Amino acid sequence: MNIDFALVLVVFTTLSGLIWLVDSLLFKQRRMDRSVQRSIEPPREPVMVEYARSLFPVLLIVLVFRSFLFEPFKIPSGSMIPTLLVGDFIVVNKFSYGIRLPVLNKKVIDIGLPERGAVVVFRYPLDPGVNFIKRAVGLPGDTVTYRDKQLFVNGELVESTSAGRFQSGDVKCSTPAADAALYDEKLGGVNHDILLHDSSRGRDGQWIVPEGHYFMMGDNRDRSNDSREWGFVPEENLLGRAVGIWLNFDFEKGCADLSRVGDGIK
Repeated sequence: MNIDFALVLVVFTTLSGLIWLVDSLLFKQRRMDRSVQRSIEPPREPVMVEYARSLFPVLLIVLVFRSFLFEPFKIPSGSMIPTLLVGDFIVVNKFSYGIRLPVLNKKVIDIGLPERGAVVVFRYPLDPGVNFIKRAVGLPGDTVTYRDKQLFVNGELVESTSAGRFQSGDVKCSTPAADAALYDEKLGGVNHDILLHDSSRGRDGQWIVPEGHYFMMGDNRDRSNDSREWGFVPEENLLGRAVGIWLNFDFEKGCADLSRVGDGIK
């Protein structure tokens, strides 16, 4: 079951704020007046009010930070190897593509849009309750072609050069796919690594990206469930741009790779 943490956070923040506000406006002064009339010490706040008063500022700060500034995500699959590994915990810039209201995901301030080559977190179009992370390959109006494991954008071959092999031993804590060819690809001014597997067939096709949509692909090209399978990502599904790694921990292996902490994502 997918839990909507944004909704949970909004509900608890609102509830704690209302409890504190209602008590402050309606009941706190009455308690103080009764204590004065009886010449006794002011009574303690009700436990619920005390918790609400303590939690509300913390919840509000977390809500604002998570909804409008930065949000942590965990990489659950190997679709973005070698850029991102299973067990990477990343930071996503939530305001890169506009300020959106939490839960409603409605844009209220337009700031920018994804550039070709950016690593983007978005709501999976077939199940918006699931978050995906891929690289933006095609922008609105682009023609994207994938043929014989080669990527073309608007009829031009995307430049890539061989960078050797990617072996299982290259990764300390995560379990990557088997031995694969490593390439350095230049996409939209961004140089990044991709993997191609000798034993896998390329998923060939040509797609014209509609206005207001994006074509996303994983860097682990033959092991990625992406726009080649399920189509385009609407602009309203965008959550933000992945900017850095703050932790790597593989729970299955009980292993951490601290060398990845602080790495930027390109």
